[in-house]
Amino acid sequence: MNDFLNQVRLVWDWLTSSQQWHGDDGIPHRLIEHLTYSGISLFFAALIGLAFGLLVGHTGRGAFAVATVANLARAIPTFGLVVLVVTLAGLSTTPVLIALVALAVPPILINTYEGVRGVDPDTRDAARGVGMTEWEVLLRVEVPMALPLILLGLRIAAIQVVATATVAAYPGLGGLGRFIVDGLSRNDYELVIGGSTVVVALALVVQVAFTALRRVIVSPGLQVAASKS
Repeated sequence: MNDFLNQVRLVWDWLTSSQQWHGDDGIPHRLIEHLTYSGISLFFAALIGLAFGLLVGHTGRGAFAVATVANLARAIPTFGLVVLVVTLAGLSTTPVLIALVALAVPPILINTYEGVRGVDPDTRDAARGVGMTEWEVLLRVEVPMALPLILLGLRIAAIQVVATATVAAYPGLGGLGRFIVDGLSRNDYELVIGGSTVVVALALVVQVAFTALRRVIVSPGLQVAASKS
């Protein structure tokens, strides 16, 4: 117990040290790098996942491809994918971003597809019956009703990217993972635990942000229905 309390105290001293909040190796700079990698990756993953998820969900064509992506996503090891892409494409920011995008697309794609396909067919038919075009059915009926699952997919992808972006430090890039990699290389476990604590805190912030976003943009009726399902 005393060892645990000593570790907590050491990490607290590390986090509150002024040295950790200034310079290129400080928490703010590393956090900005981490958020940049994560934000860019999530943006492109959302473009790909939402586009194909909405298309396949609305038309029903390509469901087999979605299932294949889902199975591949469960089988691909995160770190192995990053190392493979960096090995094939070289040591730079782009290969790491490609790997992060590849990891983030499946949850967005699958949840978007499931959300759109789960819309009541009678509701779809009623929308067409009042003269809505296919685009209007998709954007004004299916997307609003699928929002809970769409946001769930985005939340899972965002948390996964934030956690996985730490591996960007292994091929020599920045981000919060630098604390973990540098700490392990120096046997400085205070640095490792401190960096890990910041990553966990960031993931919790992302979780809270998506929960708040869901409460704002999803109708109360759909929130109740989603919580019961």
